[in-house]
Amino acid sequence: QVQLVESGGGLVQAGGSLRLSCAASGRTFSRYAMGWFRQAPGKERDVVAVIRWSGGITYYADSVKGRFTISRDNAKNLVYLQMNSLKPEDTAVYYCAAHIYPSVWGTRPADFGSWGQGTQVTVSS
Repeated sequence: QVQLVESGGGLVQAGGSLRLSCAASGRTFSRYAMGWFRQAPGKERDVVAVIRWSGGITYYADSVKGRFTISRDNAKNLVYLQMNSLKPEDTAVYYCAAHIYPSVWGTRPADFGSWGQGTQVTVSS
């Protein structure tokens, strides 16, 4: 099992930027795909971005393409989500997650077995 702790959320005006960080510990971080997901009140948890264990391949939800960037530093066991041009509809709790299996790709929430506690992102109009 891996332990994940997110940080970097907060309140920002529309058009602004935030960078979320996720610190991982407990297993071989560099072997697992990592993802960022978000959940708004009354809605299901949806994928935002996923990055391959080596960092070479990424996936983005259509709603964030061109605005968000996922990256990872395997030497420091960190995953980042740089969020630019934020919109009010980006308001949600953002979660970092690790894939259930090493060296396996997936983008669905069900593919991920370890989750952080979440960090709130609020974008005001």
